[in-house]
Amino acid sequence: MGVEKMVCLVSRTGRQFQRYNKGRRQVVGCIPYRFKLSSDGKISDELEVLVISSQKGHAMMFPKGGWELDESVEEAASRESLEEAGVLGNIGHQLGQWDFLSKSRGTYYEGLMFPMLVTEQLELWPEQHARQRVWMNVENAREACRDWWMKEALDVLIERLSSPMNQPKEEKTTISISIETMC
Repeated sequence: MGVEKMVCLVSRTGRQFQRYNKGRRQVVGCIPYRFKLSSDGKISDELEVLVISSQKGHAMMFPKGGWELDESVEEAASRESLEEAGVLGNIGHQLGQWDFLSKSRGTYYEGLMFPMLVTEQLELWPEQHARQRVWMNVENAREACRDWWMKEALDVLIERLSSPMNQPKEEKTTISISIETMC
């Protein structure tokens, strides 16, 4: 008998259970990445990152959203990647923390970004009708991404992945998201 995977196809909404630090809403995001397959089916060293459209479709970015009270920061990063981009994977060590001005709200937020080595791309995901997802090389993603702080996080990821000193030391945290966590 095979293992069936069940994912709740509803995104969390509302801000009543979200975290704030000194009055700033805390948002958590991921840079989903993978190594491109070469023509012979082997994994190459060419990096691709997954960018998504904003809900209104006017900008490209990495998955991110509010960090809620009932989850760890890694669980929040994983949840946002599932909800907004339809990917699952291994969360790496935090890339950094940035304070940025929300253009739509006119207030400052605190953004935390993580790398996610993608292990699975889902056919169905909660926000599939509200967003487009596109795998891009790093240069195109940097150009397409609208947010300066996400571009800086991408630079940190590239530096980390290209440094032989950091690669063996980086431990991945695998986060399992249960249906109860998602709904």
